[in-house]
Amino acid sequence: MSEPENLVLTLLREVRSDVKHMRDAQEHMATNLDVAGVRLEVGASEKRLSERINHLNRAVIEYHSSTIGHGVLYSEIDERLRRVEQHLKLPPTESH
Repeated sequence: MSEPENLVLTLLREVRSDVKHMRDAQEHMATNLDVAGVRLEVGASEKRLSERINHLNRAVIEYHSSTIGHGVLYSEIDERLRRVEQHLKLPPTESH
């Protein structure tokens, strides 16, 4: 003959099940918080990288501006050298 179900035992089993569901929910929430934290860190890293790139762009622009201020763009030096060599009838220099 089977024993009647013990009320206390039944309630304890229900509590254990509820606690397990709560732990699972907490773990899920913790994982979501971890993901959110990682997203914030990535966003901050992207912002710092963007600031560094902008700083580098400004430095390059300032460099080019100062080069123009000296009267010659470095990108035009080869062309100017070829014209001088032609004008003086010199053999072209060897490229390395």
